[in-house]
Amino acid sequence: MKKFNFRKVLDGLTASSPGSGSNSGGGAGSGPGHPAGTAGVLREEIQETLTSDYFQICKTVRHGFPYQPTALAFDPVQKILAIGTRTGAIRILGRPGVDCYCQHESGAAVLQLQFLINEGALVSASSDDTLHLWNLRQKRPAILHSLKFNRERITYCHLPFQSKWLYVGTERGNTHIVNIESFILSGYVIMWNKAIELSTKTHPGPVVHLSDSPRDEGKLLIGYENGTVVFWDLKSKRAELRVYYDEAIHSIDWHHEGKQFMCSHSDGSLTLWNLKSPSRPLQTTIPHGKSSREGRKSESCKPILKVEYKTCRNSEPFIIFSGGLSYDKACRRPSLTIMHGKAITVLEMDHPIVEFLTLCETPYPNEFQEPYAVVVLLEKDLIVVDLTQSNFPIFENPYPMDIHESPVTCTAYFADCPPDLILVLYSIGVKHKKQGYSNKEWPISGGAWNLGTQTYPEIIITGHADGSIKFWDASAITLQMLYKLKTSKVFEKQKLGEGKQTCEIVEEDPYAIQMIYWCPESRIFCVSGVSAYVIIYKFSRHEITTEIVSLEVRLQYDIEDIITPEPETSPPFPDLSSQLPSKSLSGSTNTVASEGVTKDSIPCLNVKTRPVRMPPGYQAELVIQLVWVDGEPPQQITSLSVSSAYGIVAFGNCSGLAVVDFIQKTVLLSMGTIDLYRSSDLYQRQPRSPRKNKQFIAGLTELNDSPVPLELERCKSPTADHVNGHCTSPTSQSCGSGKRLSSADVTKINRWGGRPPFRKAQSAACMEISLPVTAEEIRENSYNRSRSSSISSIDKDSKEAITALYFMESFSRKNDSTISPCLFVGTSLGMVLIISLNLPSTDEQRFTEPVMVLPSGTFLSLKGAVLTFSCMDRTGGLMQPPYEVWRDPNNIDENEKSWRRKLVMNSSFPSQEIGDHQYTIICSEKQAKVFSLPSQTCLYVHNITETSFILQADVVVMCNSACLACFCANGHIMIMSLPSLRPMLDVNYLPLTDMRIARTFCFTNEGQALYLVSPTEIQRLTYSQEMCDNLQDMLGDLFTPIETPEAQNRGFLKGLFGGSGQTFDREELFGEASAGRASRSLAQHIPGPGGIEGMKGAAGGVIGELTRARIALDERGQRLGELEEKTAGMMTSAEAFSKHAHELMLKYKDKKWYQF
Repeated sequence: MKKFNFRKVLDGLTASSPGSGSNSGGGAGSGPGHPAGTAGVLREEIQETLTSDYFQICKTVRHGFPYQPTALAFDPVQKILAIGTRTGAIRILGRPGVDCYCQHESGAAVLQLQFLINEGALVSASSDDTLHLWNLRQKRPAILHSLKFNRERITYCHLPFQSKWLYVGTERGNTHIVNIESFILSGYVIMWNKAIELSTKTHPGPVVHLSDSPRDEGKLLIGYENGTVVFWDLKSKRAELRVYYDEAIHSIDWHHEGKQFMCSHSDGSLTLWNLKSPSRPLQTTIPHGKSSREGRKSESCKPILKVEYKTCRNSEPFIIFSGGLSYDKACRRPSLTIMHGKAITVLEMDHPIVEFLTLCETPYPNEFQEPYAVVVLLEKDLIVVDLTQSNFPIFENPYPMDIHESPVTCTAYFADCPPDLILVLYSIGVKHKKQGYSNKEWPISGGAWNLGTQTYPEIIITGHADGSIKFWDASAITLQMLYKLKTSKVFEKQKLGEGKQTCEIVEEDPYAIQMIYWCPESRIFCVSGVSAYVIIYKFSRHEITTEIVSLEVRLQYDIEDIITPEPETSPPFPDLSSQLPSKSLSGSTNTVASEGVTKDSIPCLNVKTRPVRMPPGYQAELVIQLVWVDGEPPQQITSLSVSSAYGIVAFGNCSGLAVVDFIQKTVLLSMGTIDLYRSSDLYQRQPRSPRKNKQFIAGLTELNDSPVPLELERCKSPTADHVNGHCTSPTSQSCGSGKRLSSADVTKINRWGGRPPFRKAQSAACMEISLPVTAEEIRENSYNRSRSSSISSIDKDSKEAITALYFMESFSRKNDSTISPCLFVGTSLGMVLIISLNLPSTDEQRFTEPVMVLPSGTFLSLKGAVLTFSCMDRTGGLMQPPYEVWRDPNNIDENEKSWRRKLVMNSSFPSQEIGDHQYTIICSEKQAKVFSLPSQTCLYVHNITETSFILQADVVVMCNSACLACFCANGHIMIMSLPSLRPMLDVNYLPLTDMRIARTFCFTNEGQALYLVSPTEIQRLTYSQEMCDNLQDMLGDLFTPIETPEAQNRGFLKGLFGGSGQTFDREELFGEASAGRASRSLAQHIPGPGGIEGMKGAAGGVIGELTRARIALDERGQRLGELEEKTAGMMTSAEAFSKHAHELMLKYKDKKWYQF
């Protein structure tokens, strides 16, 4: 190839692509350089409309349950909920569609959250002893102020209702006061040594509670960890009373009258105290403790971590607490106890309780609280309990909080799919929803949200470790569950025992989903699992009862007269075994079963043989399983593709390729990777028996990205485990690989002892990402479809996996004049093979005549493992694979014989004239190439990366034009135009910190993408400039102008003798004029990044400011009017009183004393 000519073809693009120098086009199969004149014609024919101005990266919305939650807060007026996490994130939730994510830059854990009720602001306290003030009057909350404590650690915060002074308790036992408006520390400090008695010899411990008295705002209740409670008079700066208890305090809550308060303690007890008799508790109870005889104290229980004491006007008060269970019930689940009168209800939870809050009708602490619900924040769930019904049902959660119900193992994203799909899936899925929820509306209903300008439907599919599949409606940046499919129902349940060793049983999660393929137009759905199986589903609105058809495929290439050493005499990988941690090995690595019989032709799972009832929805059409071969477990499936138009499914692994006709239920091709080349193997590899070297099998529930085998995995050449396959006749149905086993043949089969390595075998280079994880993340991160870490350096040259498959109408051979059905096959060594599919010409023959599947002998090559394919017509339009229009296979109104398959071939040009061509886009881990077919000339090549590798690549449509989107292991997201491969975008967006991101990142049309950012959350992003510009209109408003409810009229006598603190002036007491300023070394004020911008847009712009000002004026006018009316009423009453007094005086003026 002439370097000069190739550069002419690129037309100067190499200047913008550093890796695309003169040596970039020298790969095998690229053909001769394209003449400059033809390249010029190509540029005239295809006018690319995309420019770099169309692209910009930004995050849109985060779905799912907040990972590792730590704190909870609720605004009773705005009705929005805030959740803080250990990673410094805050999620703010309102009505469906109102879901906001914000993050502390420090990443410190959130200790506590406090709303400024009905003010559109939130205070967060983090573990780095910093207070932050968040502005919620904008769609993207921003920090206005921060206050960093330097010498003391924050333990508790309290912000009284309608106050601008925040009380902050510290680990030293001191209480500081912060002005919320200026975020400056007041000089007023309550020192611990002044709060306790002088005779006390020990430190009271950290401050665990702060609250002002509902009866008098000038009194502050301070709770210390060691059991001391101080009632502090803020005006006189002294302790009015002190309470001592011999058990540590965890929480305190007031009775609304302000005369009593309740404490929860570490021994599982609750104490009720009266301010008039602080020497001993008014009442002491251990709700879950067994009362001992002879009047002794009840036995101790687990600590009650929090208690809330809420009063009702027309019933007994509610006492709600978490913990406090007896120690003798170790297996009991975490619980929430609700005491209402004499009734005690224990609600058991599925996960530990992090925090709970009682939702009440009034924000005023000195009124009857009237609780109506309890929000319970669990470690992995959020539930809301309805307190208005005696059986305490839970509300149906409208948020997608159950994404992680089983760990997510793979994802798929479809934008602009057929609009009727969402309604169809929802109508099927709604029939299977759980019952027994509260009939009331979801109480967290704050904020405002509208659909915005985005109208196209979007669907997200998640595959899980338990074999379940979830379909989600992701339209308009929301997420709602549509339909759930359980793939494990096609298999018999795993049974332990039966005289077999534990290592011979399939361990946990044998049904974990590994790959997903979905055709929205034909509604064909296909999955592959870690137990080396493929299930094809068809969609039907009708319930059926039928037997499940299954096929078993044997991928093996045997060499005659090969003598393989026994495992005892030749242990596999002796050096590797000494370095691998023992916990990464799962089951036995021997090839002989416990009974002494070598496993052969046995699938990993047993398909149900009895008739199975299949409800409406997706119904299993065919189950294909790979079987054991001479004691070797089947290798993981690494690529999967389905064509509904052809009725064919193709899948490959490290051993080879299998092609199955799911219409006739026959195996068309079962061939080793080397055999696909015939005699044209460019690497000249010799066939091997897989028994020559065993491989260690890493368990699914353990991570493969430990740093121990890192040196073994860092290899430059793209390799993968490979076992040569067994070739069968394309038309023969009687060969061993395609025969069907009866139920008797599969019922008594030994389970395999180890699990196949869970990987996407493309390149060992991927395993350079070796990240330490915590024990809590092991299970969530275990489903690693990365390249195998058990590859011997000796075997690298002979291992080649099938990494990409693609069905398309194309030119299978050089100089073909017409297009025909083809299967593109990509391997881990960068080779592309085209397989010809010879289909019967009519529908009737399709059901009876065999399909011919033959390698065409066409080869193309790239650097690195092949990731994706796509085709464009000669005008630059993206060609979609052909599909069959969906119709219900179980429709009783149609006769099966009268069915005619309606196919959409998506051929945008006739392709009948000689010279018609199309362009094939192929992307590998290292580079992308565009070939012209049928000439097989490489027109464009772009070396995307030299030092890293691509994890995910897809050809997507944006603004009616096609482009290539890539996500690289170094965190870069790159977009290239097609077909010229001009770089449009290259942003260092996301450093790869977890293999979870690598296996779940996916692109889709219209500039959308997503990945699993944590084990429980999905992060969506966009690379479209238009969507970034319109994102503000699509997000929900967290703050809406709402008038604060009026306080209840307390009455004349209560106002006179109730000790109301309405005249208490905190500004006069805590302000700089009277208290002075605190030491600068104690805390440092840090202006927030959203300070200036936030103040400008504090209410969402000028309109928001005007609205707020108008509401304030209306409130002021209304109050002035009410004041005027009250003043006039008082004057009238005074005149009437004066008149009656004068009349009474005149009546008794002249009477003597004895006349009364």
